[in-house]
Amino acid sequence: QVQLVDSGGGLVQAGDSLRLSCAASGRTFSTYNMGWVRQTPGKEREFVASTRWRGDDVYYAYYRNSVKGRFTISRDNAGNTAYLQMNSLKPEDTAVYYCAADPRDTTLRTAEYWGQGTQVTVSS
Repeated sequence: QVQLVDSGGGLVQAGDSLRLSCAASGRTFSTYNMGWVRQTPGKEREFVASTRWRGDDVYYAYYRNSVKGRFTISRDNAGNTAYLQMNSLKPEDTAVYYCAADPRDTTLRTAEYWGQGTQVTVSS
């Protein structure tokens, strides 16, 4: 059974940090795009960050503009776990963050696999 498990969310103050994890199982995800999208009530999901396999254990990273310089996405050596280090968090980062994986779509809008989501709340 293919599964993505989100973890690491929580309630923090503005300026604090959180680290999200996405553990994938049930198949090999090393060549898949993996990353996160987020959603707040009443709004559509929006892309946050993703990694794309380039080969030779190297991954490209993509970020939405508003998180560049604050968030860092990475993968473990096997490529089946992704991490999102979020620093200098802002209240506007508050959302449910969903891990996603897809063999082709780096934006993850039409991702094949989804995690259950983890709540990130940033108070001002």
